[in-house]
Amino acid sequence: MSLPKEKENQRYTYADYRQWDDGERWELIDGVSYLMSPSPSRTHQAILRELVYQLTGFLKGKPCELFFAPFDVRLNADTFDDTVVQPDLLIICDRSKLDDKCCVGAPDMVMEILSPSTGRHDRLVKSQAYLKAGVREYWIVDPDTRTVQICILENGKYVMTIYGDADIAPVHILEGCTVNLRDVFEEYPG
Repeated sequence: MSLPKEKENQRYTYADYRQWDDGERWELIDGVSYLMSPSPSRTHQAILRELVYQLTGFLKGKPCELFFAPFDVRLNADTFDDTVVQPDLLIICDRSKLDDKCCVGAPDMVMEILSPSTGRHDRLVKSQAYLKAGVREYWIVDPDTRTVQICILENGKYVMTIYGDADIAPVHILEGCTVNLRDVFEEYPG
């Protein structure tokens, strides 16, 4: 089924989403469909590559798993099943949340790398979806400002700390894990 470009006032579920085969990538948040941007920039990919590199080394031999887009996350599969996102990077420590196609429930950690076309959506819409679902740690990586906003779930709200490109940022869900942001942003003068 090909999804019409104009979808106002329509609500969808994961079952609808699984039937779309139009060659485009979509996300659903509270039943509203969002067309994802075309291929990310070279900067975006290089930042993602460095984050994956640093985290993969730490996770080797540990129970948590790292995934990156495109990988579906059904944030509210146990209720309406109308929120499906594809974070740039995610970590799942409860393997019972994994099936062959996706993560069913909230990952422990999500990272989004901002781009001009997704920045507002990632900061506002997706942030609220992650909070509502109970994602324990949410990183917003901004290549333009060379910063990372780390949001930690505490008492039903995100508490945010901002780290710059010279900092070593802690990964709160992984005891002893840090990310060297100098290496993450090294190639990009900003």
